Amino acid sequence: MTATPAVAGWFTTDAEPRLLASRCTTCANLVFPPVPEGAASFCRNPACAGSENETVPLSRTGRVWSYTDAQYQPPAPFVPATDPFEPFALAAVELPEGLVVLGQVADGFGVADLRVGAEVELVVETLNVDESGERTIWRWRPVASTEEIR
Repeated sequence: MTATPAVAGWFTTDAEPRLLASRCTTCANLVFPPVPEGAASFCRNPACAGSENETVPLSRTGRVWSYTDAQYQPPAPFVPATDPFEPFALAAVELPEGLVVLGQVADGFGVADLRVGAEVELVVETLNVDESGERTIWRWRPVASTEEIR
């Protein structure tokens, strides 16, 4: 069985995974998710007429900007990754590059483990497994501070 990212080209799956962004080669504006390879390209900065982007890795750590939980199973046609439905937490994380990226919180963590301003790191975990293999997704895992360890 092989592991495949649920969304190709949005993140790496190596030992230190990273989200991937597109950076305008004219003004250096960053966007996530990245512009798909081969797609018509234009800079998302309205003050820039650039039309070329390059793919760049983003920082692995950031700070919680906001968070919430998903306590209720989504209605049809949305299919939950787990059956029965298991509630999960979501975090909007501000990266040092200035982007805020939404993602699920790592397995074993919930809203009780989060606070605005807390440091989190990017991890890759299994979203689901089907007949073709494992599907992976990025998630945010809280980083224990030295104050929390004491």
